Amino acid sequence: MSAEPTIHVVDDDAALRDSLGFLLSSEGYKNRAYESGPALLDHAAELEFGCIVTDIRMPNMTGLELVAELKRREIALPIVVLTGHGDVQLAVEAMKAGVVDFLEKPFSNEALLRAIRSALAAGADEAARRAETDAVDSRIAQLTPREHDVFEAIVAGDSNKAAALKLGISPRTVEIYRANVMSKMQAQTLSELVRMALSRQQR
Repeated sequence: MSAEPTIHVVDDDAALRDSLGFLLSSEGYKNRAYESGPALLDHAAELEFGCIVTDIRMPNMTGLELVAELKRREIALPIVVLTGHGDVQLAVEAMKAGVVDFLEKPFSNEALLRAIRSALAAGADEAARRAETDAVDSRIAQLTPREHDVFEAIVAGDSNKAAALKLGISPRTVEIYRANVMSKMQAQTLSELVRMALSRQQR
């Protein structure tokens, strides 16, 4: 992941692409322009970290269709959509589909930059959350089947005694497995262990 975000601009209007490119460059943002959704998707495998700014009404593939396809491909870059007058319903649909923000044309430069800053912040938060969840998954994968059973019992709120009854082992054995789970999961406290479990459920 590049440390410097890239703003990916998708619009079939060449003049608007040039205008936005000039604005973003003058503000110090790396940016790339695409004349259509399929043009962006052609580069999906190497899209740099950042955000996507896309028009909602374009030939061949609309902004909404682009959002849906990016989601299908599990490309998690935050998205800002640009809408024309009377496209509020489409904008609401886009928000429901997961875009961070939408702007009605005509919009001010500051409004666009504010939306981009918000999208980049959301993207950074999501990237951090995904990295944390991936780390938790890798730790869980190291648990033995019995340790995994104890892990599930602990985060469900079972006491050592209740877990022992549920699993058909002694409370002392549960204590040993619990210590192993805490160590392998790199959890200092019970609340930290529960938070790890919840982070996986909230994906």
